[in-house]
Parts: sequence; C-alpha cells; structure tokens
Amino acid sequence: MTEFESVIGIEIHAQIATKTKMFCRCDNDSFDKEPNSNVCEVCMGFPGQLPVINSEAVQKGIKAALALNCTVPEYSKFDRKNYFYPDLPKGFQISQYDKPLSEKGWIEIEVEGNIKKINITRLHLEDDAGKLTHIPGGTLVDYNRSGSPLMEIVSDPDIRTPEEAMAYAKEIQNILRFCGASDADMEKGMMRFDASVSIRPKGETKLNHRAEIKNLNSFKSLGAAIKYEVERQIALWNEDQPLKKDITMGWADDSGKTYFLRDKEGSDDYRYFPEPDLPPLIVTKDQLEKIAATVPEMPAQKRKRYEKDLGLLPDDARILTSDIYTAQYFEEIVSIVKDPKKAVSFMNTILLKRLKEDQIALEESPVNAGDLAKLIVLVENGEISNNQAKDEVFNAMYEYGKTAEDVVKEKGLKVVSDEGAIEKACKKILENNPDTLEDLKMGKERAFGFLVGLVMKETKGQANPKLVNEILKKLI
Repeated sequence: MTEFESVIGIEIHAQIATKTKMFCRCDNDSFDKEPNSNVCEVCMGFPGQLPVINSEAVQKGIKAALALNCTVPEYSKFDRKNYFYPDLPKGFQISQYDKPLSEKGWIEIEVEGNIKKINITRLHLEDDAGKLTHIPGGTLVDYNRSGSPLMEIVSDPDIRTPEEAMAYAKEIQNILRFCGASDADMEKGMMRFDASVSIRPKGETKLNHRAEIKNLNSFKSLGAAIKYEVERQIALWNEDQPLKKDITMGWADDSGKTYFLRDKEGSDDYRYFPEPDLPPLIVTKDQLEKIAATVPEMPAQKRKRYEKDLGLLPDDARILTSDIYTAQYFEEIVSIVKDPKKAVSFMNTILLKRLKEDQIALEESPVNAGDLAKLIVLVENGEISNNQAKDEVFNAMYEYGKTAEDVVKEKGLKVVSDEGAIEKACKKILENNPDTLEDLKMGKERAFGFLVGLVMKETKGQANPKLVNEILKKLI
C-alpha cells in the first residue's frame, strides 16, 4: 500500500495592536460591541472616501516581520483585492499583492524533542473584512471589524503533520505577543488560521492540488481539521479519486469534518490592482534600524539563554517562555534572587501548578513576582526552611494575600540557627536510631536523608537545614 506524506502551509491572520483601524480613526476594539456601532464611511467602503495609512500598524508590522527573521524591502505598496465573499460586505479588501511589506523569513519549532525550521513566504498588511450573517429571507451586515489592521503571515509548505502545524501556530502567537505587535487573542477573534493541505506519495517532491481550510479559530481546530482532511484525501487517493483542482473548505467543530465551500480563487479572480487612494510605503534604512532596535528578545532566544547562562533544564526553559507573562514574571524574580534554579522550583512546581489546579491565569495570580522573590530570598538567607516556604508560607500568601515576612512573623517560623540546640537534637536522633546509623556506615546513602528528616521533625521544622547537614556529618 502507498505510504503518503502531507504537505501543509498555513496563513495566519493576526490583528495588529493599535488604537485605531488600518485606514481610518475608528476604534480598533470592536469586541462585544453593538453591530455597526464602530464604523465610519471609510471602513464601510463608501465611494469617494479616502483612506489614510495607520503608521503605528506599519511599524508594528515591520517589528513582527523582523521578529520572524523576514527581509523588509525599502519599497512596498497596497493593492485592492476585489471579490464577493460571505465575510466581505464592501466587496473589496485593501491588501498587498506583488510588493509586500516583508518576505523570506523563518522560525524554529520543536515537536517531540526535534527542532525543525519552517520558512515564511511573507508577512503583509491588510484590513479586516466585516461580517455577514445569512438568515431566512435576508442577510445581516456588521461592519464593526471591517478595516481593523491585520498582518497575514504565510508559511512555505514545509509543515508535515498536525502536531507541527499547531507548534508553528503557537510559536507565531508567542512571537507576536513578545514583540507587542498583536495580542493574538483567539477568543476575541484577533487571530485565525487558514490551512492548505495536500498529500503525495512519500519520496515524491511534486506539489499536488490542495484544499484550503478557512477560518480556523483555535489550535485544537487547526490540528483536528488538518488530521481529518489528510485522512479524507488519502481515502480519495486510494479510491483513485485524488483532488483534480484546488478547493476551499470549511470546518465544522460539532461534526469534526471539513466540508466543501467552493473552488479555490486565484490571483486573476481577485482582479488585483494598485490601491489608487494610497501612496507606496517607503521604509528607509534609518527607519528600519530604529524599529529593529525595539525588537525584544524572542522566545527561542530566551530559551537558549536560560539553558546556557542560567543552567536551566530545556523543559523548564520551555515552560518559562511559553508566553510573555510567564517570561516577564520569571525575569522579575531572577532580578532579585541569587539562585535561578530555586526560582524555577518555586515558580514551576509550586505557583504554576497551583494556578493550573485553580484554573487561574498567571497574570491574575494572587502572589506577584516581587512577593514570590522575597519568599525565595528568605530561604536563600536561611531564615526559613525550603519546606516551610513551600508548605506553610506560600499557601498563606496565595490564599490570604499576605507577604512572606508577615506570614513568617505571625507563625513564628524563623529558622533556628543555634548550633548548640541543633547539635543536641542531632545527638538525640543518632542515639535513638542506631540501625539507621549502621545502614549509613554500610553505604546506604538514603539513610542520611532519613536522619536529616528526623532532626527537622524533632525541631518542628525550624532548624536550619544547612546546619543540620553539617552537624550530622561531623557527628557521624
């Protein structure tokens, strides 16, 4: 039986984080607003109205392009794309065709421990469409989103699996958030995907006809739609009915199936021509350098730095760069504490675990980064034990919003560093546990940890763990 591989390309549409729309002064935030309450003659496409380019949208588009390792040419232009479509009430869209804002970029993704480079064809700018809702007897029109500034990021057909597709989309979302170009909030419609899917026998290099699945609005839908479409096309191929032309498909979440919409449009169908009401974009070398200087450290760069400079494990570095809020929280902690690994231990295994259990986002955490850092400093300074910090102090901070210092004071948790008192407790434990001491002498290393635990229990967890270890070793 023929073994197939899938060939996948993804177009990502992300709303640019600006105050106003792409070509007019209307508010760029239309989420949850009354239909047609955030519109003007320009974004509704009235004849004779002149659009004006939003300079902030252009700058943030360039910033995102640089973050995606794209080349930004000096000259680009806007084009008018003409078509009648269920989400385009004004009948045309201002986009970019043959001279986009940027091209030839790349990012790296990681799937099951393997790093793969995905090339990016281009990032270009355009305005968003409106919304048509078809009902019996007519159509409802909402222009609120019409004119919102978008960047469209088009990948090369380098993706081979649904897992790679989801990893790619997540990494793009992360990059856009890190560089501040887009909030990329899919629940608010700020980011969506079109996935082009084709198949071919393994070993071949030919690109066959594809199905483009439109308007996927979650990572889960993206992966599920690609998986289903690949299986559908393989079944057709095995029945000697491979795709005979490019087609456009929809995705039904409820049934978990793709469905046919129409034949795929080509550039001729769109009747592109240079937008007559907008001048070309000229980006000088000086302007490009100024924007490049504002591009922050990207997630992949942070991961490498955390591993190399801070000595973190790859899994920990990946968690800490999973989104911009987590990275910023960690950065604030390590600017205060001495030991990055201890910061990771408290943040990943204590705080993030608790937040996940309670279904709370990190940005809404009842324990802020500064307070968590102060808790870790108390441990580093030997004022409280690691166990006291993780069990009693952190829980009180999380549940009641108290500071670490207040909890320690209220509970009387200051660590005992009196060597005489600790030595007395150590001697008592050694005298009462001769068998454990004998196990230790026979090379059973776990016995030492058992003895340390008994001393800590004897001192009600208040003995300085470092001193306990030192004194036990001396006595043994």
